[in-house]
Amino acid sequence: MHPFLDESFHVRWSTLVPEAVEPDIRHALEIAKANLEAVCEVTPAEATYETTFAAFEKANDSLNLGWGRLQHLDSVCDEPAQRAALNAMLPEVSEHYAAIPLNPRLWAVLKAFGESPAAAALPPVEKRFVEETMLDFAQSGADLPPDQKDRVAAVEAELSKLTKQYSEHVLDATNAWDLVLTDESKLAGLPASAKAAALANATAKGVATEEAPAWRFTLQMPSMFPLMQHLDDDGIRRQVWEASVKVASEGEHDNTSLVWQILELRREKAALLGHRHFADLTLQRRMARNGETALKFTEDLHDRILPVVHAEYGALCDYKSRMTGTTVDGLQPWEFAYWSEKRRQEEYDLDDEALRPYFPVDRVMGGMFDLCTKLFGITINPREAAYFDRGSNSQPSTLDSQLPEVWHPEVKFYDLLDAKSGEHLGSFYADWHPRESKRGGAWMNCLFTGHPGGNGAAREPHLGLIIGNMTPPVGDQPALLTHSEVETIFHEFGHLLHGLLSDVSVRSLAGTNVPWDFVELPSQIMENFCWDRQSLDLFARHYQTGEAIPDLLFDRMIAARNYLGAITFMRQLALGKLDLEMHIHLDRYAGRDLDEVDREVLSTYRVPLKTDAPSMARRFNHLFSSPTGYAAGYYSYKWAEVLDADAFTRFQENGVIDPGTGAAFREHILSKGNSAPVDELYRRFMGRDAALEPLLVRSGLSESQPQMVDGRWEMEDEKQEAGV
Repeated sequence: MHPFLDESFHVRWSTLVPEAVEPDIRHALEIAKANLEAVCEVTPAEATYETTFAAFEKANDSLNLGWGRLQHLDSVCDEPAQRAALNAMLPEVSEHYAAIPLNPRLWAVLKAFGESPAAAALPPVEKRFVEETMLDFAQSGADLPPDQKDRVAAVEAELSKLTKQYSEHVLDATNAWDLVLTDESKLAGLPASAKAAALANATAKGVATEEAPAWRFTLQMPSMFPLMQHLDDDGIRRQVWEASVKVASEGEHDNTSLVWQILELRREKAALLGHRHFADLTLQRRMARNGETALKFTEDLHDRILPVVHAEYGALCDYKSRMTGTTVDGLQPWEFAYWSEKRRQEEYDLDDEALRPYFPVDRVMGGMFDLCTKLFGITINPREAAYFDRGSNSQPSTLDSQLPEVWHPEVKFYDLLDAKSGEHLGSFYADWHPRESKRGGAWMNCLFTGHPGGNGAAREPHLGLIIGNMTPPVGDQPALLTHSEVETIFHEFGHLLHGLLSDVSVRSLAGTNVPWDFVELPSQIMENFCWDRQSLDLFARHYQTGEAIPDLLFDRMIAARNYLGAITFMRQLALGKLDLEMHIHLDRYAGRDLDEVDREVLSTYRVPLKTDAPSMARRFNHLFSSPTGYAAGYYSYKWAEVLDADAFTRFQENGVIDPGTGAAFREHILSKGNSAPVDELYRRFMGRDAALEPLLVRSGLSESQPQMVDGRWEMEDEKQEAGV
C-alpha cells in the first residue's frame, strides 16, 4: 500500500515509483507528527527513558526510511517525474525536520527528563544519547524566542530548496556536454582502454556504427581523466578542460547566485543561534571545536609544504622545457596532467595502464573481502539478486521473498556475517559504474540501521550501500580499474564497515553518526592496504593469468607513490581553505566577484598555472548540495588523514594483516559509532592522542622516516609532534 514505507529488509525498488512519493511521504509525515505529539503529551509522572527519549528517537522511523530511499534513488536513478515528486515534497519534509528542535512542548518534556536523577542514572550509551540530544536541541534554537525560532525554521527550509537546486544544476550541466570525435588520428596518445570505452560510449549513444566509428567523451571522470593525462592533442585537452571547469558556471545551470545565497543563509542561521559564523556553529561538537582551529590546522600544513610545492612545479616545468626544447615559464591547466604523466612515466618507468589488468573490479572486491575476513573476523558472501523495471509489475509470482532486488542491472548485493558466530550483521549494495542518471563521485549510505540485540531481543542486521563512478567494462572485458579507483573502493568500504559493524543500541549514535572530522578515519585507513604488498596480493591479480603484480612493477608503484605528493596534498588544503574562508569571513567577500575571491583566498594554495579556472565553488557538491554536508568541514579529510596515518602505524608494528590489531580496531572504532567521545575511542585504540609525523612521513614531506627495528616500525625521532 505504501511501497516507500515497506519495512521489509529487502527493498522492492521496482515498486518505488514517482506516483507513490506524495501519498507515502505524506503518510509518513502523519505518523511522525502523531509520534512526536505522543511524546509532547507525556506527563512528569509518566516520564521514563522509554516514554521520552526512546520514543522520540523512533518517532521519525517511517519518514526516515521512505525519504532516505527517495533521496537515494534521486542520486542513482534521476528522472524527471521522480525529481518533480521529490521537489514537491521537499518543503514539507524540510519544514518538519526543522521544526522538531523548535517545538516548545517537546523540548519541555525532553529537558525535564534529561535533567532528572533518572537520566543521570542511565546506562552509558542511553545517557550519552540523552546528553547529545539535549545539546542538539539547545544548539538548534530550542531556547530561542518564538519569532527567532520561526526564522530559523524558514532559513532551514530555504537552504533545503537552494541546495537541492545547486546539486541539480551540477548534474544537469555535467550531462549537457559531450565531445564526439570521428577522426581516429585525433586520439593519438590515448590508451587502448580509454579508446575502447569512448567507442563503446558512442555506440551506446547511437552516434557510432561499425561502418562509421566515433569516440564519445563526457565530463564523467572515467572518460575525462585518461584523456587529460594521455591525449597528445593540446587543443582537445583544452576544450575538455574548459568544459569541465565551466560546469554550473553559465546559463540556466549557473550556480553563482546560489553560492552566495546559501552562504548568507548559513551565516544568518549561525547568528540566530548565537555564533559568530557558520564554522563555529557546525564545529562546536567536532574534534576541531571551532572554525579558527580548523583554519589554523589548514594554514599550518600549507606553510609546511609550500616550498615543496614550488619545487615540484618547477621540476615539472623544467621537464617540459627539456622535452620540447623551449623555454617554459609555466604550464596551462590542460597541460598539467599530461606533462605530469609523461614525467612520471620517464622518472619511474610506470604507466597506470600497466596496472589496470591487475585490478578487475570483481577480483578487487573479492580480495578486499578476504582481507577484511583476516583483519576483522567477518565473512562477505555475494547474493543472487533480481532486477525489474520500476512500475513494470513483471515480478514472477514464484519470486523468493528473500531474494534481494536491485535498482539497476549492474548493482551487486552482498551479505556480511560474523565469521565466528555466523550471525548476519548486515547486507549491502555496490553500484560502481557511471550513468547519466547518477550523480558524480563516490559515497556510502546506510539505508537501515539495525540493532545489536540482547536482553531477549534478536539482532537486526544493518543495510547499506557503496556507490562510485569507476571505469566500466567494455565488451567482454571486465571493468579494469586504476589504482586510484581501487583506493576509492577501499575508502567507501571503510565507511561501510563503520556502518555494518556497528554494535550500538541507539540508532542515532550508531555507525557513521560521528563527528565529521572523525568519520573519515575508517575509510582512509583502508586506503593504506592498497599500498601493502601482502594485502595487494590478495586482490591484485591479472584478469587473464591470475598472476600477482610483478615485483619490479610493484617497486615502481611504491617509488612513485608520492610523485607530486606536495601538489596533491596542497589541492586538498586549498579546498578546505576556500570552504573555511567563505564561511568564517563572509563579510570580507560578500558582494564581490566569486572568481576574484577564489583567486585571492587561494593565491598561495594553487599551483601558478598560466590560466585561472572559474571558482570550484560553483560545482563543489560537498559544500553546497545539502543544508550542511561538508560545509565548514572539508578540512576533515586532512584532519582524518592525520588520524589514519597515525593509527596505521599500529598495523605496521604487527605485520599489517594482523588479526589482533584488526580486532582491536573493530572493537574500539568500527563497532562503537558515537557511543563515547571519539577522541576517547581513538585513545582506546592507540593508547595516546594522534601524532602528525606519520602523515608527513607517508606523504614524503618529512625528513624523519620509519625504520624496522626488532620486528616493529619505529620513527627516527620517537618524540613525535603532538597533532590532533
